[in-house]
Amino acid sequence: MQNIIKDLLGINKKKKIESDIVQTAPLTEDQLKTVSHNSVVHNPPQIIVGSAQSNGMQRDHNEDSIYFINSIISDETTKLPFGLFIIADGMGGHLHGEVASSSAVRALAGYVTRRLIPSLVAIDSEPQVESLQEIMEEGVKESQQAVLRRAPGGGTTLTAALLLGDQVTLAHVGDSRAYFLYPDGRIQAMTLDHSLVRRLVDLGRLTEEQARSDPQKNVLYRALGQLEPFKPDILTHRMPHPGYLVLCSDGLWGVVSDMDIFKIISSADSPSEACHNLVEAANAAGGPDNISVIVVQYLN
Repeated sequence: MQNIIKDLLGINKKKKIESDIVQTAPLTEDQLKTVSHNSVVHNPPQIIVGSAQSNGMQRDHNEDSIYFINSIISDETTKLPFGLFIIADGMGGHLHGEVASSSAVRALAGYVTRRLIPSLVAIDSEPQVESLQEIMEEGVKESQQAVLRRAPGGGTTLTAALLLGDQVTLAHVGDSRAYFLYPDGRIQAMTLDHSLVRRLVDLGRLTEEQARSDPQKNVLYRALGQLEPFKPDILTHRMPHPGYLVLCSDGLWGVVSDMDIFKIISSADSPSEACHNLVEAANAAGGPDNISVIVVQYLN
């Protein structure tokens, strides 16, 4: 299994052997206070996930879809968190949008789990030939075909994160977003919007302020369901740890600023509470669109 993981990540990791110290006597109040204020080392590393959705304040149905699965393999030689997190924002009117987003999410989730999970849990298996980036890219192609087949005339964004160890492989099409949140107060968008307005900003023809109110801000030049061939953005990054990974539709980031997203997440007691508070903030700001968010906290 170690060889499989090395093939997938393309990196070598040293084994960590830690001794466990067991204290059976009850802790005093002073000891409990000391423990609560010290940095906690999590062994194995922990993934905590929350999610939330809302129609918003101005929509009568939901065209977004989300999916996540997370697990961990931990034994004498392996400390391996695993997670797959997907968000899709459907387009194309009633039925077409929700069918497109649901089809895309299910197709990608099915492909990745079929290709990857058996290799991770098998006791004896052949080395994994495909890299994580190749698996994600092929999964997006499966999603594209599913959308064309099940929602002709519809379309959807698709932003997905595959976490293995502390490596995050992102697959991205459209204008849903993935962010990293760092302990030092930084929030960083890890995806580029495939929108007409974003391209005009990059070309210097619009300012960021103008882009926020531009009537074409939701026009995409790349989305699942388009007939012309395209390649998704596929990138691999090191997960901030401790830190957060956030996936969200434009119903959140379009009305709640990046800094407010950071403040809401960092002040919440859990990812689930953070997601609820983010949705509440988007609705309080008018909720012009469907809202979907997944927050992944990585502790080690």
